[in-house]
Amino acid sequence: MMDLTQKQWVKHAVMHPVEGFEDMRWKKSGSLKIALFIILLLFFGEIAYGRLYGFQFYISYDKNFNIIPYIVRSFVLFGVWTLGNWAVCTLLDGEGTLKNICIYSAYALIPYTVQLYLNVILSHLLIRDEMVFMDIIKIAGVCWTAMLLFSAVKSVHQYSFGKTVFAIILTVAAMFVMLFLLVLFLSLIQQVIIFISTLYTELSYRARV
Repeated sequence: MMDLTQKQWVKHAVMHPVEGFEDMRWKKSGSLKIALFIILLLFFGEIAYGRLYGFQFYISYDKNFNIIPYIVRSFVLFGVWTLGNWAVCTLLDGEGTLKNICIYSAYALIPYTVQLYLNVILSHLLIRDEMVFMDIIKIAGVCWTAMLLFSAVKSVHQYSFGKTVFAIILTVAAMFVMLFLLVLFLSLIQQVIIFISTLYTELSYRARV
């Protein structure tokens, strides 16, 4: 088995989607710091894709910058995926730990993250008639990441092909449930804050009177 540095393991996992994560598992490799750095790059990539895209391809009508959607599309979705997959695969006798799921999933997001930056750059260099090249890069990045993510789940939990598909479907379902509960929780918090604020305003008014 090869002996690589942490950075070389990242390249090996991305360039060898079939055996890359399997090799990482047997060598017990993978860096949590690199994984978190990848998610940070994804966050900034989403911001660049939404705000810095070439005007001839996309015009943003938002007057005010709101960072919340970009946090949701990067940190929140990744966190929900990681927790959902860990919860589901624990019930399905998966062998992956929460840390390994986080690392492998982050590595799998590299092609998608790269295509965000590439398309932002190309949107300032190409004309509308050449948009097909940007579409190809986007499709390639998404498909590559999907393939890597499938391989990551299969390797980290030591599942068969069919069980991996089943685990991913259950993970997506768990993500919807978790996001729904999160929205309800945030809505409840908002209502409590409004109630406290209203109560404080009313008491302050009566105290002055």
